[in-house]
Amino acid sequence: MSNLTKRATVYLEPTIHKALRIKSFQTSLSISQLINDALRAELLEDIEDIEAFTQRVNEPTVDYQTFVQELKRDGIL
Repeated sequence: MSNLTKRATVYLEPTIHKALRIKSFQTSLSISQLINDALRAELLEDIEDIEAFTQRVNEPTVDYQTFVQELKRDGIL
């Protein structure tokens, strides 16, 4: 671990912790590395979602009732 890391206490469900221990053993990665990698992937996915929302910000919105009526009109429902 680098000296730039921060320490945090995280409470895990027992089965999640067991899965992490097993994966850590099998991959020779620490539980901290596995958690950091998983969180990094989640944050990158959030960035992609935010970019998608930003690109669609000017699209017209349709309320639920109108949308369902359109589905019915088009024979989907």
